[in-house]
Amino acid sequence: MGGDHGPQVVIPAAISTLQRHSDIELILVGDEAIISAEIAKHQFNDKHRMKIQHASQTVGMDEPPSSALRGKKDSSMRVAINLVKEGQAAACVSAGNTGALMATARFVLKTLPGIERPAIITALPTMRGHTYVLDLGANVDSTAEHLVQFALMGSVLAELIDGKPNPTVGLLNVGAEEIKGNERVKEAARLLTKTDLNYYGYVEGDGLYHGEVDVLVCDGFVGNVALKASEGVAHMIRHYLRQGFNRNWLTKIAGLIAYPVLKSFSKELDPRAFNGANLIGLQGIVIKSHGGADAFAFANAINIAILEARKDVPKNITKHLETLLEEQML
Repeated sequence: MGGDHGPQVVIPAAISTLQRHSDIELILVGDEAIISAEIAKHQFNDKHRMKIQHASQTVGMDEPPSSALRGKKDSSMRVAINLVKEGQAAACVSAGNTGALMATARFVLKTLPGIERPAIITALPTMRGHTYVLDLGANVDSTAEHLVQFALMGSVLAELIDGKPNPTVGLLNVGAEEIKGNERVKEAARLLTKTDLNYYGYVEGDGLYHGEVDVLVCDGFVGNVALKASEGVAHMIRHYLRQGFNRNWLTKIAGLIAYPVLKSFSKELDPRAFNGANLIGLQGIVIKSHGGADAFAFANAINIAILEARKDVPKNITKHLETLLEEQML
């Protein structure tokens, strides 16, 4: 029921997902009457694999997380996360209020043993493929120890999802030199060198899109600013390209000639293909979709949930964390 479009986007995304994956079932959580009416608009005959779980409440996109947590116990968000807790669902996907989703998921599912705070992680496109970046906004005051935990979780995720053994891990910093950065980042770097993670070192802001590392770690304040700034630059580039090619008939002809290149460029950097951020560090899988996602983008978020459920990401993070703690004790 969340996001900018609600069932109008979620239902088509669910149907397309079921058509691609014959071995899964989806539970649509929310107002049963609204969901049923939306499903009726589509030609879909395999309805036994798409169940409806009624929820009488919804969480507003601007609603304070504390209000949603205390007063919306039958919200679609809370009911969906409860299904994960009870083992009736392998993962939860939501386009709703990010703060409320994180607060509810942390309250219901709890964090993994040894993980103090969950983080928001997603893959961002780079010149060499993509890089997993965390934290993107869940924690604005992370300690050095938290950054190390983020590095561990990101490394496990990259290895499981991409099949990369021993992925490289970097720390986002104001410079690549060892003397650069605040004391928190310097301490995190010192701690990372003592782990068995493939620690690369510091990565400057421009290095994010160079693809220097497989996993890039930062606190939520820095990560969210970097993400939003990147989104703003992408919008600005599209604006000036459109403005430039529409200036006169000569530039319009140039635009037609360049269209295949521009189309390929747009496809490579299409944010919809990277939609779906993991609230990593919880005892269950919760995927956050962008609130403005269309059906294609939301389907991508569902696919990420399916992949992470099949790889059992929480269990593997716990296993790696236990190994790390044992090494530190020896």
